[in-house]
Amino acid sequence: MVQRNLPLDSQGHGFARRSFLARAGAVGALAAAGQAGAQFRVEVTDLGASQLPIAFPAFRGELTSPHSISPIVRADLERSGMFRSIDANPFILDEATRPDFAVWRKRGADFLVAGRVTRLVNDRFDIRVQLWDCVRGQELGYVRYEEKPGDMRLAAHVIADFIYEKLIGEKSVFATRIAYVTKTSSAHTLWVADSDGQNAVAAFSSKEPIISPSWSPRGTHLAYVSFHEGRPIIYAHELASGRQPVVANFKGSNSAPAWSEDGQQIIATLSRDGGSQIYAIDFPGGREARRVTQSNSIDTEPCCSPDGLWIYFVSDRRGGSPQIYRIPRRGGLVELVTKSGNYNISPAISPDSKLMTYIARTGAGYELHVMDLVTGQATAIKGTSADESPSFSPNGRLILYATVLQGRETLMTTTIDGRIKVPVTGQVGDIREPAWGPFVR
Repeated sequence: MVQRNLPLDSQGHGFARRSFLARAGAVGALAAAGQAGAQFRVEVTDLGASQLPIAFPAFRGELTSPHSISPIVRADLERSGMFRSIDANPFILDEATRPDFAVWRKRGADFLVAGRVTRLVNDRFDIRVQLWDCVRGQELGYVRYEEKPGDMRLAAHVIADFIYEKLIGEKSVFATRIAYVTKTSSAHTLWVADSDGQNAVAAFSSKEPIISPSWSPRGTHLAYVSFHEGRPIIYAHELASGRQPVVANFKGSNSAPAWSEDGQQIIATLSRDGGSQIYAIDFPGGREARRVTQSNSIDTEPCCSPDGLWIYFVSDRRGGSPQIYRIPRRGGLVELVTKSGNYNISPAISPDSKLMTYIARTGAGYELHVMDLVTGQATAIKGTSADESPSFSPNGRLILYATVLQGRETLMTTTIDGRIKVPVTGQVGDIREPAWGPFVR
């Protein structure tokens, strides 16, 4: 892990981040996108006390599918922190068979998921799933999908969303996407993957560093910084077409892109007028940049609150140590947000604009924190000590971030209270710079 005792990155334009620096042994060779290139395991490391007990017997016929559906659904629901899996071995249940609820209640299950996967003559798969209430002995919901082999994992995420929303009563995020960056000895690659890290597809690859991916509000574009022309330039990758228009190629450094809440601007750090400051750049367009902050200090890592009221950013304007500030979206006075500690960076704002997650240097290292923006109370998410790049899930219930586990860079999701942490570990090696995409509109 790179020591972060300096406030500047390797280009001298922002606060130190591990992803600016090359390190030996980062990852092994990448396999084909969407297959072995991103095989991940999910492991729940802590359990909360108020989870819904739910059983997932194997779906009848699911072994004929490229992916068994029930384990994926189970893993999704476990990492949400809202559910606790009940042992279902050796049962196999389909959606048409009424369960013996006394058996499942004795096992401790309040809810039961049963299903069937049938291969059709057109090589598609028919998936049928029934959700049961074991306490009341009632059907709670039924879904049916017909999918191509390559869409079976997505179908499992959609089924997990159905169960979550039925039982929790709010929007679920399992069928959303994430982005992250990997590095091999020969290439840096920006990936787009399912929310559990699988089904990864390469969006862009370069021999030079790729950093700071940021999703547009509608999920159509990924802004990022690439050094493939020898200096940092901001691009906006259009996922549907693969086009990568330049957003900021001004003299000096162009870094830390973040989207405005309406997707019509990219807020970024530019050094075109000397020191690093925050600018707003119209999108599409990119020919003009309006300066947002006015200081003689380093202002960087901007992000917009989803309610459209604030731009949060990091600055060393008071005493030379990085702290998080905010300025009204339409201009005004700058406010200090983090008032404790001497090193606070990488702000991200929850979808309801009520919480902020960030990285603070503490006695334990660099730890993820969550702050209530109304009260100012902040809580450290313990358990890891080399955290970076936090990003809220689109429903605000989970945080995705980069950290180090057993000497390897990896991704982690955590509930906002820190009780449930799930490492998302890739066989390809170290991964970094995660960003959680929005709900697809």
